[in-house]
Amino acid sequence: MIKKIALFTLMLGSFNTPANTEDISVQMADRLEPIPTREVTLDFAQLATESKGNLVLRGSSPEGKLEFGVRSDEMVSGALLDLEFIPSPALLPVESQVKVYLNDEMMGVVPVASGQLGNRSRVQVPLDPRYIGDFNRVKLNFIGHYQRTCENPAHSALWLDVGSGSKLSLRYQALPLKNDLSYFPEPFFDSRDNRPLTLPMVFSASPALAQQKAAAVLASWFGARAAWRGQQFPVLFNQLPTRHGIVFATNEQRPDFLRDYPAVDRPTVEMISHPETPYVKLLLVLGRDDDDLITAVRGIAQGSILFRGQSVTVADVSPLMPRQPYDAPNWVRTDRPITFTELQNYPEQLQTSGIEPSPMALTLNLPPDLYMARDLGIDLQLKYRYTSPKNDDGSRLTVHLNDQFLRAYALKPREQSGETQLQMQLFKEAAGDNQLTIPSLKLDTSNQLRFNFDYANTILGGTPEHCETYRPIPNQVVIDGHSTIDFSGYRHFMAMPNLRAFANAGFPFSRLADLSQTMVVVNEHPAPAQVGALLNTLGAIGAHTGYPALGVRLSDDWQQVQDRDLDVLLIGSIPASLRDDHNIHLLFEATKSRVQMPARQASRPHLIPDRLDDTPESETIIDSDGPMAAVIGFQSPFHEQRSVVALLADSPRGYQLLNEMINSGDQRADLSGTLAVIRESGVQSLRVGKAYHVGYLPWWERVWFMLSPHPLVLAALAAFSALLMAWVLWLFLRTLSRRRLSPSAVAG
Repeated sequence: MIKKIALFTLMLGSFNTPANTEDISVQMADRLEPIPTREVTLDFAQLATESKGNLVLRGSSPEGKLEFGVRSDEMVSGALLDLEFIPSPALLPVESQVKVYLNDEMMGVVPVASGQLGNRSRVQVPLDPRYIGDFNRVKLNFIGHYQRTCENPAHSALWLDVGSGSKLSLRYQALPLKNDLSYFPEPFFDSRDNRPLTLPMVFSASPALAQQKAAAVLASWFGARAAWRGQQFPVLFNQLPTRHGIVFATNEQRPDFLRDYPAVDRPTVEMISHPETPYVKLLLVLGRDDDDLITAVRGIAQGSILFRGQSVTVADVSPLMPRQPYDAPNWVRTDRPITFTELQNYPEQLQTSGIEPSPMALTLNLPPDLYMARDLGIDLQLKYRYTSPKNDDGSRLTVHLNDQFLRAYALKPREQSGETQLQMQLFKEAAGDNQLTIPSLKLDTSNQLRFNFDYANTILGGTPEHCETYRPIPNQVVIDGHSTIDFSGYRHFMAMPNLRAFANAGFPFSRLADLSQTMVVVNEHPAPAQVGALLNTLGAIGAHTGYPALGVRLSDDWQQVQDRDLDVLLIGSIPASLRDDHNIHLLFEATKSRVQMPARQASRPHLIPDRLDDTPESETIIDSDGPMAAVIGFQSPFHEQRSVVALLADSPRGYQLLNEMINSGDQRADLSGTLAVIRESGVQSLRVGKAYHVGYLPWWERVWFMLSPHPLVLAALAAFSALLMAWVLWLFLRTLSRRRLSPSAVAG
C-alpha cells in the first residue's frame, strides 16, 4: 500500500511547479496522458470459494470472510460492497446488525430493520480505498438478538444468510512501474491476481524450432506459477501487444518495433516500457542467435531469483541433477511417506479457530497411472492438537476423503493432543454368501483430504428468573505438519489411450516433470494459432506438474521420431506415413472427417467404458464447412510403452476452438477415451480401437488383471487349479502308500 502511494506521489511530484494554478492545469493537461482504469465486479462465488459464495452467519459462528488481491501495477481508487441478505424473522430489529470491516478497519454498520426480517434485502456499503493494500480481507460480523434477556448464542433463531448475488465492485487505476527485474515475474505474472494469466508472446515472423522451444519452456514456467488460475499465451507475429507481453528477438531476427534496438553479445533478459504507453511492460528475451534464446529462458526458469536492474545477462545454466519419474513438485510422492508440511500451500492452512472451527483441507495430486487394484491400504499417520472440551460431550474430529467419510475420533476432556494410525482401505468385501469386492474409496488425479473439528458447544442462557451469562471462548485446532500419508507400495500401470489423464495431469508427458522424455512434432512453418496451441498445452502441463519443461524436444520432421523411446505430442497434422494406420480413427483432410464407430459405442455414445470391441460396425464420411478440431490418443508405432497425443484442427477457427478447449478447465474436463471431437457446440469424447498398457506389473498380477473382467473364466480356472492340486496331492499320497506297502519296505 505504501509503495503504491509513494509511486503515485512521485508521479505527481515529477512536474515542475508553475507560477500559478492556471499554469499548473495547462502543464498537466499537456504532459499527463489519461491514466488507464478498469471497473471490476466480483461476485461472492469468486470471493468465497469454500462456501460457494453463500455465507450463513449464525450466533455461534458470526463471522464471514472474503479475500481479494490487488496487482502491483494497479491501485484501487473506489470500492463498493453490495450485500444481498435474508435475516431470520425472529431477530430483534435495529438491535441486530452486521458490522463490515476492511482489513480490520470498520467501514460501516448495517442495522436489520423490521421490514427486512425474513425478506430478501439489499444494501450498499462504501469501502475506503485508502485501506486497500496488496492482500485484503473483508469481514462481516453478525450481531444477532432474538430476546432482550438470557439469550443463548447458539439458538437456532440467530442467523443471517448472505446470498451469492452479493458483489464487490472495484475501480482499478494503473500505476507506472520502474523497469526493474527485482520484482520479476511481476508485472507479467502477479500472484495477487486470481484471474487466468494472459501473456502474449511476440515473434518477428513464424518462429524456428529453437524459438518455439524457448517460448514453450517459458510458457510452462509461467504455467507452473499460474497453477489453478489457468493460463493462455496469445501469439503475435511482428505486432505490438496491448498488455504486458514477452518478445523473442535475435540480432538478425527481430520485430520491426525493435529494429533499431542495440545488438547483444550474450543471452540477455531486459524489461522495457511499451513504446506507446508507460503502463505496459515488455520482457525482451534477446540473443545473438536462437540458441542464446534457449539459454536466456533457462536463466529465467532456474535463476530469476538473482534478477535485478533493468537488464541481466545469462552466462550459463547447467543442470545439477536429472529429474526422476513421478517427482513433479505438485504431485504426492509415491516412493516414501510424505508429510503434511510438504503438501501445504500456505503457512496457516492446517490451523483454525472459532466456536465452530472451519474445516481444513489438503489437496492430494496423484499420478494418474497409480495402480490401486491391490488393496494395500493407504497409511495415514495423523497428529493433531485441540482445545480440550469441558465435558465428554461427543466432540470429535472427522476425516473425509473426496467428501467420503473415513473415520471419527473423540476429542477427550483434559487432553489437548492426539495421534492415530489410520489405514484407508481402497476395497472392502460385502458380507453374505456371495462375496463381492466393490470400491469403497474413489481416488482421482486430484483429491481432497478434509478435517473437521466438531465441538458440541453447550451454551445456556438460563431463564429470566435466573439468568446466567456465558462468554463463548474460541476453540483452537491444529493438524500437525509432521503427520504423514503413505502411497508407496503401489505400482504404476494403466490402460491407454486415456485422454482424461492427459487433460487432468498432462500424462504421459508429465511422467518426468521436465518433459525430458517428450518429443513435440510441429509444422515446419506454423501459424500463430498453431504456436499458441503448443504454448497453451505446455503451459497447462506446467500447471499440473509445477515445473518447467526444460527437457522437452521439438522437431518438424516425423522421421526424427522413428525408433526413439519417447512419448510424442503432435500439433498440426497427421504425418502421411500414419494416415492409414489402423490405430487412428479420425483423419483430417481439408474439411473432411471420417469416424469408424463400433456397434456398442454407437448405441451408447455417452458412455466411455474401459474396454470396447474395436471392430467397427460402420464408417461415416461427412463433408462440412464448419470448423472442427480433435484430440487423438494412440500407441506409438515405434515403442509399445510409448504414446502419441495429436492436437488437430481443420481451419484457423478450428485452431481457435482447440485453444479455447486447452484454456478452459470445464472443456478439458470433457476429454476422455481415445478421441475427442471439438466443435462449436462443445467437446464430445469417444473410445474406439484397442487398448494398450503402460507401466509394469509382475506376470501373476498381470494375469489377474487380464482375467478380472471375466469372472466365469476366472472361476473356471480356479476350479481347474483346485482339481489339479487335488490330483497332484492324490498322486503323491498314492505313491507314498505304495512305497510303504512294497515288499522291500516290509522286509526292511
